[in-house]
Amino acid sequence: MKLSIIVPVYNMAADGKLEYCLDSLVRQTIEDYEIIAVDDCSTDDSYQILQTYQDKYPDRFRAVHSSVNQKQGGAKNIGMSLAQGEWIGFIDSDDWITEDFYARLIGRGEETGADMVGCDYHLTSEHSMAIGQVVHNNKPEQTGVLDEEKYRSLILDSGSLVVKVYRREIVIDHPGRFPTGIFYEDNALANSWMLRATHFEYIEEPLYYYYQHGASTVHTICVKRCEDRMEAGRIMLREAKEYGYLEKYRSELEFSFATLFYVNTLFTYMQGVRPVKSSFVKKLGQEMLETFPDFQKNVYYQERIGAEEKKLVKMQIKSTAQFICYYKLLWAYRNLRKSLRMKKR
Repeated sequence: MKLSIIVPVYNMAADGKLEYCLDSLVRQTIEDYEIIAVDDCSTDDSYQILQTYQDKYPDRFRAVHSSVNQKQGGAKNIGMSLAQGEWIGFIDSDDWITEDFYARLIGRGEETGADMVGCDYHLTSEHSMAIGQVVHNNKPEQTGVLDEEKYRSLILDSGSLVVKVYRREIVIDHPGRFPTGIFYEDNALANSWMLRATHFEYIEEPLYYYYQHGASTVHTICVKRCEDRMEAGRIMLREAKEYGYLEKYRSELEFSFATLFYVNTLFTYMQGVRPVKSSFVKKLGQEMLETFPDFQKNVYYQERIGAEEKKLVKMQIKSTAQFICYYKLLWAYRNLRKSLRMKKR
């Protein structure tokens, strides 16, 4: 079989979201492919919808039900255990793709000998095929036969996993699997997958539609999501140690860990979690220092992190109490200014 498309599904029955995704999959122009949709113990009618598609498209659609909720990583693992394709693709169950998405990506891979192929995507808040805000998922200079410089670039700017296809030997013919029970599972494994690839190709064209809505993982902030991001960072480093590339790409991994585990977690926590607990913030900073004591000197950190973020990070590392107090006052002031500007309009 040419291709296996793995779709983790959880409570996507409302508003036609799931059907819009699945319709884009069953209409793919590529031949000889399978869709493995794994229901992650949904509490709505998602699994019933999957069964309807299995009945309608028995030659290409398989509905699988997990009796235990394992989050997206566990659902993807189930799909990988059943996949028969030479190429493996993943799609989030509230997103959709153009009809030639997989034909284009796999076609490019087979033309060039690439074992990993990606493209750009749209950000959209409506169910349509209209072009929304285009996001460049990778860079042209990352393409071709992969060398050390390109690997470094891919660690720093990997792009989204769902906007790529992978040769089977990269993702399935290895013992590693997605962590279960957490979000941000892609971040945990992305580097190992990319470093197994030998040739990457990139179609600089948006063929994937990334649906933005209030229930999206990236828009839901809570302590559990923050802790999951931290755990994904820890797993990312364990993968690097296990497969022997930590020291070779230490600077890139130090920066990736600092942004995933610490910087992004710190600021999303402060913005979205109430009440703010100083114990959480203090522990976050302590573990960052224990893992990479000199992360603030990292060349990529110096180049890529904004001046205000650097100032706040430096403050938190020095004193959690001072940081929390300053941060709250800063945003209270900014919110007040915003409110006054709106009243003047």
